[in-house]
This record gives sequence, structure tokens and C-alpha cells, in this order.
Amino acid sequence: MEKSQKKIAATSRLTCPECGQVTEEVMPTDACQWFYDCKHCGAVLKPKPGDCCVFCSYGDTPCPPIQLGQCC
Repeated sequence: MEKSQKKIAATSRLTCPECGQVTEEVMPTDACQWFYDCKHCGAVLKPKPGDCCVFCSYGDTPCPPIQLGQCC
């Protein structure tokens, strides 16, 4: 019997800590995204200490590798 594949979310809603703007973004499936430029205020978001990427720090859904229980 085959193991069922875990379904992962492909998008996350990022909330800019500077201006509060919420933007839905498609997450890369094979890598972490370390920087994100807010489309509203231009702030450059970087992961918080202990997080692997901006989606894990500022998104409503963690990045695909974390969703799969892997390290980034």
C-alpha cells in the first residue's frame, strides 16, 4: 500500500509588520524565501530569529518544506 502524499498549501497571506498590508503570495516549493519586498510600503522583510523564511515569520501558512516536516 502506498503512503498517501501530504497536501501542502501553495499560497500564504503575508502581513507586513511595518504597514500592516496583507498580500497573498505563491510560495516556492523547493526553497525558502529569505527576503520579501512589501508591495505597499517597500519594507524589506527578513525572517525572525529562529524562523527559516519570511512565510514562517509573517505568513498565515508556513513554507512548504515546514508543512512537510522537513528542514529548510
